[in-house]
Amino acid sequence: MNMDETMILIDRSQAGDKDAREQLVRENTGLVWSVVRRFAGRGYELEDLFQVGSIGLLKCVDKFDTSYGVRFSTYAVPMIAGEVKRFLRDDGMIKVSRPLKELAAKARYMRESLQHQTGRAPTVDELAEALGVGAEDLVMAMEAGMEVESLYSVVHQGDGNPVYLIDKLGQRAAADDGMVDIIALKQAIATLPPKERQVILMRYFQDKTQSEIACAIGVSQVQVSRIEKRVLGQMRRELER
Repeated sequence: MNMDETMILIDRSQAGDKDAREQLVRENTGLVWSVVRRFAGRGYELEDLFQVGSIGLLKCVDKFDTSYGVRFSTYAVPMIAGEVKRFLRDDGMIKVSRPLKELAAKARYMRESLQHQTGRAPTVDELAEALGVGAEDLVMAMEAGMEVESLYSVVHQGDGNPVYLIDKLGQRAAADDGMVDIIALKQAIATLPPKERQVILMRYFQDKTQSEIACAIGVSQVQVSRIEKRVLGQMRRELER
């Protein structure tokens, strides 16, 4: 499926076309798997992480702006990875049953979806009806989710300086962030026109000077400098979205 077809499906899905939404999920299954496999070995079945990643994919479908002019995958990879990262971070302190975790995750997504549709936060009854569950079960799941989302719980107190849970997660989070940055960077580079991609690869991955690049591709050093500056600015804006 090419970029134009993807944009059409996203527009249709955001307009309420369920078939288009389901097709987008099917077409991007491989993308979700490529992200979640990088989180293997964290104590969870990959199938569970795939379900979390799929929620991230659906959020991307709902929030993606087709006027961005970039590939959907470039936008989706960091968001899918972010959804998995949040699940791994929030799930560490208190063990919650799988059904409750799954319901809590669905509730978070459905709440955002309903709020986007109506312009207001849904009530518990509205959310429960949309999910097809009882209000009591939903409240239990949401409360369980609130407990595991507390990243600022004090895990150690010494010399008057508390150590928070988020401090303990810092090293692992930094590694995850680096991995996500690499995934997003590769996606952004892949969308560049051939000449611009060649300049970036030679400059930052082959350690070539601007003069060497100019000779290799048959342009002036000034042109190489302009291409490099323009592309870096464009990539920075895309990666910061």
